[in-house]
Amino acid sequence: MSHAQAAASLALPLVIQAVRWTHILAGFAAFFIAPIPLLTLKGGKTHRRWGKIYFWAMAVVAATAMVLALWRPVLFLAFIAVFSFYVAFRGYRVLSRKNPSQGQGPGALDWTAAVVAFIGGAALIQFGIVRPSQVWRQLGVVPIVFGILSVVLSTIDIWKFLHPPADKKFWWYAHMAGMIGSYIAAVSAFSVVNLPFLPTAIRWLWPSAVGVPGIFIWIGYYRRKFGRPSGRGVAVTQ
Repeated sequence: MSHAQAAASLALPLVIQAVRWTHILAGFAAFFIAPIPLLTLKGGKTHRRWGKIYFWAMAVVAATAMVLALWRPVLFLAFIAVFSFYVAFRGYRVLSRKNPSQGQGPGALDWTAAVVAFIGGAALIQFGIVRPSQVWRQLGVVPIVFGILSVVLSTIDIWKFLHPPADKKFWWYAHMAGMIGSYIAAVSAFSVVNLPFLPTAIRWLWPSAVGVPGIFIWIGYYRRKFGRPSGRGVAVTQ
């Protein structure tokens, strides 16, 4: 941290400093914890325990990011906080909706989150096109890309709320996509803060450019695995 950054940090109100440091610590925790549930036996005790810790760390990151974004204020960061948490939220909540035909359908919380993510995504697209201030102009296509992702993901979820998937493993794929997607968001934040030598758009978007195809590859792998006779290395109960 430079002298100027240190001085600016000391000038912050104590409450905001506490929120800021909570945000930083939760972000680092989520960044380093995520590989544990990603690489351990799916559905196993370690996977579930550390997956929950990761999810709540991301919840703290999103909540504190929203506070900081509104305090500064930087509207773009507030929208990004909503989007980033929604990706983790949808991956976590789908575990409670494994059997829609048996009453495990979406609740008010799921509907509210999906609608808020859709509205937030639409707003990101609009602001990204209009570019009402210098901040938005510097970001280039970044708000539009994240806005489109938010609109697409929330629309997919709303469609599935109304039309429960026939594939009994749909929750598995949605869970993987949500949790890996949220880790992409964490890596994006790390990139933005720690790779200032990269152009703005690249700093924000390279994790998505690498990670999103990775999600499809990983889901494809498990689709093929579930299509074969049961073997070792995966537990489908969570």
